[in-house]
Amino acid sequence: MDALLPTLPDAPPDNGQYLYPDFQGLDYYAIDDLLTDAQKGIRDDVRAFVSAEVTPIIEQAAHEMVFPRHLAKEFGRLGVIGPSIPAEYGGRGLGGVEYGLMMQEVERGDSGLRSFCSVMGSLVMYPIWKYGSEEQRRRWLPDLARGEAIGCFALTEPNVGSNPQSMQTTVRRDGTGGWVLSGYKRWSTNASEADVCVCWARIDGTDEVVGVLVPMASTGVSAPRIGDKWSLRAAITSEILFDDVRIADADILPGVRGLKGPLSCLTQARFGIAWGVVGAAMACYDAALQHSKTRVQFGRPIGGFQLIQERLADMVTGITTAQLLNLRLAQMKDAGTMRPQQVSLAKRHNCRMALDVCRSARQAVGGNGVLSMYPMMRHMMNLESVVTYEGTDEVHTLIVGQDVTGLNAFT
Repeated sequence: MDALLPTLPDAPPDNGQYLYPDFQGLDYYAIDDLLTDAQKGIRDDVRAFVSAEVTPIIEQAAHEMVFPRHLAKEFGRLGVIGPSIPAEYGGRGLGGVEYGLMMQEVERGDSGLRSFCSVMGSLVMYPIWKYGSEEQRRRWLPDLARGEAIGCFALTEPNVGSNPQSMQTTVRRDGTGGWVLSGYKRWSTNASEADVCVCWARIDGTDEVVGVLVPMASTGVSAPRIGDKWSLRAAITSEILFDDVRIADADILPGVRGLKGPLSCLTQARFGIAWGVVGAAMACYDAALQHSKTRVQFGRPIGGFQLIQERLADMVTGITTAQLLNLRLAQMKDAGTMRPQQVSLAKRHNCRMALDVCRSARQAVGGNGVLSMYPMMRHMMNLESVVTYEGTDEVHTLIVGQDVTGLNAFT
């Protein structure tokens, strides 16, 4: 009987996303006309890099659960790691539109790679720049911006997800002027290969939360990788155990106390997510559109049938709506008027949209849509993580609900 079974390949076919290499992006409402030449140039540089360097390898990387580590320095060269950080610390000092467009193009390649960039820029570099000492900034930010050092962020715990106020990881004074960090964090992107961790912990015996810069080579730190996952397979996801880790005073972020610290970081990351998922949706829409023009059934391309056109029209509507929402959000960010609740609305809406587009695009392609020759299944699986991390869909629903009613549904 075994002789009748086909031999399964160890890797996906290497025609991967080469099916439609001439990606141009969707711009149904001429949003490019609202961008500066510099903004379009930045986007196009990242777009070209993703098409040339990410698309040909990403299916294989996801198949084998390998993070393409060589891309870290390339991302640094492109400036997509911490693009909003001032140039004196290795960033590019760019605005929200540029940051968003970069994340859109990186996530068109893969959500796991955008997660890498988001963690590095928004969850590691941002708090060091915003709340760190000058010494901390000089020590870490330039190397992180170049992709020569890797950072991770530790907030979520095995028993603490949507309610970080109940975190159990603590720091306590050790009697010699330093601190001792103890606790267990989970779902930390990059941690198994990181050089530094921005860990948020309670001061023992209090409700006060502080940010701690933990060199990952410190005695008592371990970061076992989480391997049994179907999502973000081209990204590193880990647990972090802090077993009485000695922390110097110089490694405590001096500029913030309380949950304002980690929550402000999450706002920066959620902004990038709102833009990034549009890239995933655009990739799936583009594949479905091209397929609809070349796949012939009943004597003509399937794109000529009403039900396929309805799918494509819904995809265009969803993506265009998200693009306009993102552009306005970025304008408010740059003007200093953006509120976290508005970011929650964008993250909630755009993640839902992207999942809908990817699922519909998979169906438009038919059975082959479940194969790695198309990007839909990988994006769909990735987006199941994206819709959950940095605040679940339900949490963002309640954030917006509280904002418009003035009533707190969390407690």
